[in-house]
Amino acid sequence: MKYLLDTHVLIWFLTQNCKQLSAQTLKILNEPSNILYFSTASIWEMTIKASLDKPNFQYDPKMIVDELLNLGFIEMNILLPHVLDVGNLPQIHRDPFDRLLLVQAKIEGVKLLTADNHIVQYQQSYVIDVRC
Repeated sequence: MKYLLDTHVLIWFLTQNCKQLSAQTLKILNEPSNILYFSTASIWEMTIKASLDKPNFQYDPKMIVDELLNLGFIEMNILLPHVLDVGNLPQIHRDPFDRLLLVQAKIEGVKLLTADNHIVQYQQSYVIDVRC
């Protein structure tokens, strides 16, 4: 199976903050046959947070990318069809990064692993709540 991890899930996985993740999610993340993706949108979001010197965000996006690639994650680039499809989403959530992750998962045919209540509200079959 193919999975796209949202920003929080990426950070929790890399920092081994696995108490946030269900046993089923850990099984998915540790299954060698699964293909794991990170989005350019997540790295963009992290870079913005890091550049703003947010006290609750002390991560180096470059180091995160290096570690993800080292672990075998595949980068999912932002493509024009992704950007254009964002406008077709209902206005449940205004976060542009989360909305982009939703359409990337839909268009690319992957499951989106998230802990974001707003994303879960879209009630799409490709969205998996990592806390359940």
